[in-house]
Amino acid sequence: MASSLPAPVPGQFTDHRLWAQVVRYARCADSGLDPDEWFPASIEPARARHEAAAAIAVCTACLVRAQCLALSLLHWDIGQHGIWGGLVPADRARLRRCLPADHSWRQRMAVAGSERVPSTSRVPWLVKSVEVP
Repeated sequence: MASSLPAPVPGQFTDHRLWAQVVRYARCADSGLDPDEWFPASIEPARARHEAAAAIAVCTACLVRAQCLALSLLHWDIGQHGIWGGLVPADRARLRRCLPADHSWRQRMAVAGSERVPSTSRVPWLVKSVEVP
């Protein structure tokens, strides 16, 4: 399947591009899971992971997992709820606390979530480039 997204151009990474990639390629939309399975009730991380195990399993094979996670961290108002990038809210909150306070991580995350672009992110699982078909 050919991508209708334009080829990446250095310096032109926008939230719109990340959202477009996630909307187009995310496995969650066609997973067949009940929407409630994406929103664990427990705030305790281990229990939340157990409650959302089926949703997290869908994320493990998703082509845009890094982009999804980046969006949840960039847009915390919505990203603090549910499963994003295979992580429960408590895991993402802990990740946000580890990021530099100067918000310079926002650009690195946008780059890390973009196709075929090497990242300078200090977050190891965001460094990997994702080749979207």
